[in-house]
Amino acid sequence: NIPDNCAIIVSKSKHHIFKKGRRGFVDYSYVRVSSKDQNEARQLLALKTIGIPEKNIYIDKQSGKDFERPEYRKLLKKLRRDDLLYIHSIDRLGRNYADILEQWRILTKDKGVDIVVLDMPLLDTRRGKDLMGTFLSDIVLQVLSFVAENERTNIRQRQAEGIREAKAKGVRFGRPRLAIPEGFPDVLQLWLDEQISLREASRRMNTNHNTFSRWAKTYLYEDNSNQVR
Repeated sequence: NIPDNCAIIVSKSKHHIFKKGRRGFVDYSYVRVSSKDQNEARQLLALKTIGIPEKNIYIDKQSGKDFERPEYRKLLKKLRRDDLLYIHSIDRLGRNYADILEQWRILTKDKGVDIVVLDMPLLDTRRGKDLMGTFLSDIVLQVLSFVAENERTNIRQRQAEGIREAKAKGVRFGRPRLAIPEGFPDVLQLWLDEQISLREASRRMNTNHNTFSRWAKTYLYEDNSNQVR
């Protein structure tokens, strides 16, 4: 049975119960993406269904390895007891098991805020306010936090293994090399013979001295087929 002051919203075979007209309390949401190149649209899409005002959605676009994040800090200052915070998934609160549990404690215990995790309906602190409900919620939280951290560890291990395999096959990482232009060997020889300065050699090749030096290193030391007189 759904209480009269609640609404039920169904999406992708999951259902969430949202309170309507919570007088005196404010609904917020926090969105985090790991870099400025990553789009937050996936998380925002889930929040549009709820009807949270745009001014109450706080977005950080940076690493979650610590909590020195400007929008998250602003949100913590805004939150008051019995406010409601929506997050898309539990790993939005931290990058490891300890971080997630600590932020959950700060929000629910210190701040007295309710939390709804949209992709895990069991993590809704409005339900089961009795001892058993709190106990079950804590168990689910700890299991999910562990799973989130374990998955990140596995991803890092797979990335490291992939990089090692690629390097073994001769794949180069980092900035691609600049092609050495035609005429460089003659100018390089003049510079090595101290007939011209590095500045002049760079000018003749229409580049700066740092790039000229990189070209020289590549030409002399990384390609064994090149010889200088």
